[in-house]
Amino acid sequence: MGWTSIYLKTSDLNVFILGTGEVAIRRANKFLSHGANVKLVGSNVDKQLNDNGASFHSKDEIDELVDWSDLVVIANSDKDLSDYVSKISKDKLINRADFPYNGDIIVPTSFNISDIEISIFTNGKSPLMARQLRKKIQSIITEEDIIEIELQNYARSLLKESISNQKDRRKYLYHIFEDENINNLIRNGEINRAKAVIYDLIKGI
Repeated sequence: MGWTSIYLKTSDLNVFILGTGEVAIRRANKFLSHGANVKLVGSNVDKQLNDNGASFHSKDEIDELVDWSDLVVIANSDKDLSDYVSKISKDKLINRADFPYNGDIIVPTSFNISDIEISIFTNGKSPLMARQLRKKIQSIITEEDIIEIELQNYARSLLKESISNQKDRRKYLYHIFEDENINNLIRNGEINRAKAVIYDLIKGI
């Protein structure tokens, strides 16, 4: 499989979406929520997208829109038009909702739990199972896990001030992760007290 999972910085990215159907609207919302500039061509105008900053254009503007864009999303049922847009987008990143493997980028099923974003890609074998796996993952991530992430981030910030070696920092992070006193405070939701314990541990190094 010649695909690698990465995260693309989309703030101020120019995204042209060919299509205004369900998939196109979903992609538009995703990119808008992550700070991209979005323009669409299709037969429908979605008022909510319009209110959120997306703009809608005619087919006559396609060449100019492709030239403007950094990323082209093709989510359109007209195969001839889709192939044309794909052809003139050769120097752009392309996401093809109709034929994913003919593009450069695949947009997987993803969801957020607090600051965690989780993406699921079944290599195109089963979108249904991607949704089922999403439900399973959502059911096992707890509030304690979210607190642990916050505390690990807090500890990493403190450690970077006093320890330059990444491997040494990792040892301390594991020690904090396994500390029973800190874990009891997490279970009781006492975040500030847990931070105080972490602070004392690190400043005592």
